[in-house]
Amino acid sequence: MVMKKILMLCTLLLTFSSIFAQEDVERRTLHFATTDGQELMLDYYRSAACGDSAPCMIFAFGGGFVRGDRAWEHYMHYFEELARNGVSVASIDYRLGLKGLSGRIGVLGMIDIMKHSVDIAVEDMYAATRYIIDNAEQLGVDVSKIMLSGSSAGAITALQAEWGRSEGLDAAKVLPGDFRYAGVVACAGALFSKSGKPKFRNCPAPMLLFHGTSDCNVPYNKASIMGIGFYGSQYIVKQLDKLQSPYLFCSMEYADHSVAVTPLIEQTDLILQFINDYVVEGNRLCVKYSIRNLETEPRPTHFTARKYLKTNYAK
Repeated sequence: MVMKKILMLCTLLLTFSSIFAQEDVERRTLHFATTDGQELMLDYYRSAACGDSAPCMIFAFGGGFVRGDRAWEHYMHYFEELARNGVSVASIDYRLGLKGLSGRIGVLGMIDIMKHSVDIAVEDMYAATRYIIDNAEQLGVDVSKIMLSGSSAGAITALQAEWGRSEGLDAAKVLPGDFRYAGVVACAGALFSKSGKPKFRNCPAPMLLFHGTSDCNVPYNKASIMGIGFYGSQYIVKQLDKLQSPYLFCSMEYADHSVAVTPLIEQTDLILQFINDYVVEGNRLCVKYSIRNLETEPRPTHFTARKYLKTNYAK
C-alpha cells in the first residue's frame, strides 16, 4: 500500500513538473508590418532564462513559398528549447509569392515569379528584424545577437537575407547601417539567383547549415541553367571557404528533404552549441562533418533543374 502511494506521488510530481516545464515558455503574438494589404504577425517566445537582454532567433517556416504556418507543431520543440536556454524566438509570417498560382507558366515566367517570391519573403524578414530592433528594450533583446533561421523556403529566405545584407542590396537598407546579423541556422536552404552564380564578397554572419545529399526539393549543391537557379549548402560552403568565414556544415549522407525539419527536433543541442561557440564566444571555425544513418539505403544525389521544379511544383 505504501509503495502504491509512493508511485502515485511520483506520477503526480512528474505530471506537474511536465506541466510547469511546458508553461515556463511565454508566447506573445505581435503585429510587425502590413504589406500589400496583408497583416504580418510574429509569435514571440521567451522564458525567464532569457533575462533582460537575450539573443533572438528570427525564424521563417517552410512550404515552398506556397504554404506554411509559423506555429506548425513540428517547430514547437525548437522554439521552446531555445527559449528555455536563454534564446528568445520570433517566428514570423511572410508573403507567399507562389500561393494561388494556376494554369501553365512558362520557364521565364516561373523564373520571374520565383525571384519575386524570394525577394518579398526577404523584405518581410527585414521588416521583422527592424521591428525587433526598434522594440528591443520592451522585448528584452540584445540587438548585437539577432540571428536568422529557417526551414526549406524559410531557410532560403534566411540565407538570402544575410547575403543581401552582407552585399549591401537596396532591400537591406531598411536595417540600421551598422547592424549585423549574429548568425544563421539554415535547414535545407539555398540562395536563388537569376543573374549568375551568387558570390559573397564580404564575410557573412557565422552559419550553421544542415542539408541532405539526396534532397530533390532544395539542391544540396546547385541546380541552375546558364547561372539561373538555386545554389545550396555545399555551394555556399565553398564560398565561405574562400573568405575563411566561419561556419558549421552538417552534411547528411543520403538524407532527403526531411532535413528541413529533423534538425529542429533532433539537433537542438548542436544548434545551442553553435550559438554559444560562434555567436556568444565569437569562435572563428570552419567545420564540416558528414552524418550517415546506416539504416538509410543509398539514394540518388544528383538531380536536374527540371526534377527540382517537378518535385516542388508539379501541380
